[in-house]
Amino acid sequence: MVKKILHIEGLMVLFAMIYIYSLYEFSWLIFLLLILSPDVSMLAYLINDRIGSMVYNLFHTYILTIFMISLAILLKSDALMMIGLIWSAHIGMDRLFGYGLKYTSSFKATHIQKL
Repeated sequence: MVKKILHIEGLMVLFAMIYIYSLYEFSWLIFLLLILSPDVSMLAYLINDRIGSMVYNLFHTYILTIFMISLAILLKSDALMMIGLIWSAHIGMDRLFGYGLKYTSSFKATHIQKL
């Protein structure tokens, strides 16, 4: 049941970010081009699992995205808002499909699989 809640939560975040993105009338082409960009963080696994998981987790938590969206509001920056919304949508999409934060033991060991 807990896994289902996390998947539904991811779906809600994804839908909310898409809705807010549409309110700003940002480019959907840019959205499509950038939606998978946070996954570049997986390249850190080429160094080792510990660094890979740290970098991946940094790019797959809402900590930076919420900060970026807040900063965008404060600075009235469309560019920061667009990036923050797309990045948050990516994280929501990952949670929807069962991808979670990584443990250092392996790439496939996530907080969703451990529940």
